[in-house]
Amino acid sequence: MKRIKSIFTTLLPPAVVLAAALLCMFGEPVSAGGKKETGEQRSSSLSVLVYITGMLAGSPPYELMAAGAESFAASHSNVSVKIYEAGFNQAEWEEQLSSLVASGEFDLVLGSNPSLPEICAGVGKRFPNQKFVITDASYTGNNSICTYMYNQYEQSLYLGYLAGLITTSRMAKANPEKKIGFIAAQEYPLLDKHIVPGFLDGARMADPGISLDFRVVGNWYDANKAADLASSMIAGGADVFAAIAGGAAQGLIKTAAEQGAYVVFHNTNEYSAAPGVIVGCGIMEQKKLVEEILLNALEGKIQYGTSRTVGVKEGYLGFIADDPLYTSYVPEDIRNKFDSFFADVKAGKIPYSLPPL
Repeated sequence: MKRIKSIFTTLLPPAVVLAAALLCMFGEPVSAGGKKETGEQRSSSLSVLVYITGMLAGSPPYELMAAGAESFAASHSNVSVKIYEAGFNQAEWEEQLSSLVASGEFDLVLGSNPSLPEICAGVGKRFPNQKFVITDASYTGNNSICTYMYNQYEQSLYLGYLAGLITTSRMAKANPEKKIGFIAAQEYPLLDKHIVPGFLDGARMADPGISLDFRVVGNWYDANKAADLASSMIAGGADVFAAIAGGAAQGLIKTAAEQGAYVVFHNTNEYSAAPGVIVGCGIMEQKKLVEEILLNALEGKIQYGTSRTVGVKEGYLGFIADDPLYTSYVPEDIRNKFDSFFADVKAGKIPYSLPPL
């Protein structure tokens, strides 16, 4: 169910109120649906709409995005943030977003979804002064949109390498089959061209004979279907899994715990959700990136029309190697091999070509 929540309300001092009133009287008017563009000028305040294409619960990138916006607003009295959960019906997103920005309330719309830039471009045709910043996406050439693309091929590469080490190991739940599994909520270009291929490519750097069983849930919430898929895949020989499936991933984790398999996790620390089952966690520094984006927006430094790719070397992707639930369940020899591989990825010593989207 959709909900809109005001996280922080800005109280302006009298002097700022007077200045704003004079500007309205004598300055240029603001167009309906989108703030007047100020170029590279520092803004005295910033109003942000965090547009969640789905639901916060069960989605680490969205939770981290909201946390970063909340944290930034809490430390900046001239920043206000509203969070809107749009639900899972993508057909409704453009009209929803148009309704939200039509008032002209927001200086910036902040989102995180590979399909969101095209939706924002459509909204921008109706409200040309509205600005958008989207993470986990790539889009250039629109002077109202700036995007930041996480190098998810790279994150999948090192998680796949760990999965490859485990599936070929003597760990208790590893079987003789050289097979790993991947469960996705839905297919989309970033998943099909970066995330899944990176996972298999990384595994095959551990052992070229490894194969991948890939299945699709069809939505981001059906944990029962994910559990059924995982059960079938385990029966077929898969013993180490990854998932990009939102809340549906809970079905995979439950089945892996019950039937004997391992899971490596993208984007966030989930070791405690299933100790001894979740044996590797990548980290996406979404909170850090969002705070930097909002600071740049406040200072008028956003370069609209551009896209930037960020990964391990830039400090926005990583791996949680110091959690006791990792060090106690994953054998030292595997951890040492993985540490060496990850260090080489960070140093740019692992050759790969980032596939085009």
